[in-house]
Amino acid sequence: MSKQAKVPFADLHAQYLSIKKEMDAAIAGVIGSSAFIRGPYVDAFEKEFAALIGAPHCVSCGNGTDSLYIAMRALGVKPGDEVIIPAHSWIATSETVTQAGGTVVFCDTDEDTFTLDPALIEARITPRTVGIIPVHLYGQAAEMGRIMDISRRHRLWVLEDCAQAHLATCNGRTVGTFGAAGSFSFYPGKNLGAMGDAGALVTADGALAERMAMLARHGGLVKNEHRIEGVNSRMDGLQAAVLSVKMKQLKAWTAMRRRLAGVYDRELSGIEGLDIPITAGGREHVYHLYVVRHARRDELKKFLAERGIETVINYPAALPFLPAYARLGARPEDFPNAYRHQSSVLSLPLFPEMTEAQQAAVIEAVRAFSFAHTGR
Repeated sequence: MSKQAKVPFADLHAQYLSIKKEMDAAIAGVIGSSAFIRGPYVDAFEKEFAALIGAPHCVSCGNGTDSLYIAMRALGVKPGDEVIIPAHSWIATSETVTQAGGTVVFCDTDEDTFTLDPALIEARITPRTVGIIPVHLYGQAAEMGRIMDISRRHRLWVLEDCAQAHLATCNGRTVGTFGAAGSFSFYPGKNLGAMGDAGALVTADGALAERMAMLARHGGLVKNEHRIEGVNSRMDGLQAAVLSVKMKQLKAWTAMRRRLAGVYDRELSGIEGLDIPITAGGREHVYHLYVVRHARRDELKKFLAERGIETVINYPAALPFLPAYARLGARPEDFPNAYRHQSSVLSLPLFPEMTEAQQAAVIEAVRAFSFAHTGR
């Protein structure tokens, strides 16, 4: 966060100050008991998070990226297997497919929700397809009913990427509980964020949970009993303690995000050239990011920055058009929505501690930009 910012993109220090007493006590407890790797704080977090999401099992790990890799390893991805993912996401979704031994198959996203378009999935399925990874991008659930129907018809597993969507729902059901497993990130800026890196997986499948836990702990659940080859991806006690404190606030923070998003919706609606987020029917958005679209996105971003308002582009290049995937030779017409969005999306500041004055400054600046360029 820039010290000069009139309105920061997020304010983690303000969040800390709001729960300082509880946070300091939790951290001191971990230090006092030297429970630094796994231990009682991690065990408690796993139980609490499973209950919050409504899943029987939670497997913690080092970060959200690891959680995707671990899940695919546990699901048995092998060389030659194809996994369908949305073209609009962070690279963790795709790079972990490759790391697990699979082959990435990109699919375009919905025009309005930025999530995987179910109407396009079946055209991407081949005899080598084994799974689908829908991403609940920016805090809105993908269309899980149709995606699960497709997966059942074609006997494919579904791994939900919930990194940005803690407590989001689709048709009343919490994301992460539809597929074989749900992957979560607790990167500091997430709706539920640690003071460092951390991640977790949830699942209803006890056998899958055990295999994922083994993979995250060098291949064994008991020290020195390595039943398989795994990786070192264990949540540390400090992060677990921090997350347990923050988890108690998550529902209230989510309600505040929705309230702030509602203010943006009301005050920014109808501005010429600006498209505000759309929440699809049957879904509850948790607004990890409030993402608008504007044909003059770069100019708008510069205009806001000059007025001390921080914004972020999530993401400046859709996955198929990154240098990392140049080998696939993607063309704009292959992924028209993702390609179009990459040059128009802009995330405005939105965080639970945001003041009315801060939000008013953002709204005023966006309106001023519109007036300067359209006269209205």
